Amino acid sequence: MAGVEDIRSWVAVATEKARSGVAAIAQASLELDEARGALATAVGSGDHAELARSQGLLAEADRALADARDAVFAGIAAAEGYLGGR
Repeated sequence: MAGVEDIRSWVAVATEKARSGVAAIAQASLELDEARGALATAVGSGDHAELARSQGLLAEADRALADARDAVFAGIAAAEGYLGGR
């Protein structure tokens, strides 16, 4: 059976990796925002229904990233909470 210090070490690695994942999600969200901005400019120049649809899908993807970020934060909190009880 793993000792408390082993578990703390594994949780530290896991939370570090999870925080790196959050940073990657933030970067992806910024990229999607820039893509939506570029499409907004194109959509504003005329009737481009498919581009407007694409813009909406990118917004949906960004919301999914926000949900993923929230799930990662919840996972970090749960892991750290586990350690707090030990």
